[in-house]
Amino acid sequence: MKDFNNVTIFNHPLINHKIAILRNENTSMKEFRELIEEITTLMTFECLREGVPTVDVEVQTPLELCTQQMVKDNAIVIVPILRAGLGMVNGIHVLFPSARVGHIGLYRDEETLEPMEYYCKLPKGIEEKLVLVVDPMLATGGSACDAIEKLKQRGCKNIKFMAVIGAPEGVSRVAEAHPDVHIFVSTLDRCLNEHGYILPGLGDAGDRLFGTK
Repeated sequence: MKDFNNVTIFNHPLINHKIAILRNENTSMKEFRELIEEITTLMTFECLREGVPTVDVEVQTPLELCTQQMVKDNAIVIVPILRAGLGMVNGIHVLFPSARVGHIGLYRDEETLEPMEYYCKLPKGIEEKLVLVVDPMLATGGSACDAIEKLKQRGCKNIKFMAVIGAPEGVSRVAEAHPDVHIFVSTLDRCLNEHGYILPGLGDAGDRLFGTK
């Protein structure tokens, strides 16, 4: 995969440790869900290093009055791609408990592997917010591209995308289609198989999150 200015691959030892457990087919549903949330929280620190709306506030310390930056109220919206993206929401809410949540429901056509929309519900005023689109798996990139495009059609300009596992095919597709969207991926895997699943991957994230395996 070629280098893209709008792609960050973490390759962090702590995240890699958690992903090793995440991949294991014997990892329980409870532990899988907890690991997805923990990895998401770790990713969010880096993802929100730049581009977060802030305001200066005056704070009275025990010693003196100082000026401090704070994240602007109601500045962030989380948009999980249903259904697996729901598993990442709590990992962001740990840091931003008041962040609103929109939902985009997409399923993948088994023949074309292209995304099909079945649900979309977004908070009012989302076009003025920093939007974090989340999905544990960035495989073909079709769902991610479609979700980002729908947000842009609604006027969103400040969009970031986070995935736990990515395939080169999907990362490249989203990076090329949306060069203005920064993509954050914990681990870049080898490739997709003939069914559009990431290898080595971790199976179907939705099934493992919600016990429908």
